[in-house]
Amino acid sequence: MAETLSNLWDINKIINDLDNTGFSVIDQAYSEEYLQSVHQECMHHLNEFRDAAIQNGVVSQIRSDHILWINDNLPIAEQHVTTLMHLAQELNQAFFFGIREVEAHFACYNAGEFYALHRDNPQKKNDRLISAVLYLHPEWHEDWGGQLRLQDKQQNWHILEPKPNRIALFQSDLLHEVLAAKQQRLSITAWMRSNHSIWS
Repeated sequence: MAETLSNLWDINKIINDLDNTGFSVIDQAYSEEYLQSVHQECMHHLNEFRDAAIQNGVVSQIRSDHILWINDNLPIAEQHVTTLMHLAQELNQAFFFGIREVEAHFACYNAGEFYALHRDNPQKKNDRLISAVLYLHPEWHEDWGGQLRLQDKQQNWHILEPKPNRIALFQSDLLHEVLAAKQQRLSITAWMRSNHSIWS
């Protein structure tokens, strides 16, 4: 699988980007066939999505998206989780992360929905090391909003467009937000987790 993953994504670029800035972008991450299949799986289960929570099931005003956790009942999305676990093994070798699992959910932002500034691993209180967002919608235009606004390791800000078939990878302790979307914005958000955070 490592050889397949290397053919799919530029592992060296990902490692260098994470080392230098704390984030990396993978465009055309998968085949169009796979993206269409996982998008269809997402759409088929939209009626099962629930309001997103932040801690201990508490629904917060800082976010307004809807989510569905991914498990064996969503086998197409599970393939992406498996691929991320193979990437995690590459990152473990490069950074000695000790990533042991990947958790993920579908996320739907309807028009007007957002996620205010936050960290996925605030004060290093959980085991999340790397966050990964795969955008599933079939098309996106800049004036539709929904961008990921991210502060890198040098405190520089970046605006990442939610282009279809793009993966945004970043350290889970980096400050970021999802700007309000004007159209339905669909993604798989995942976290690579270890027993403890080793970022200094």
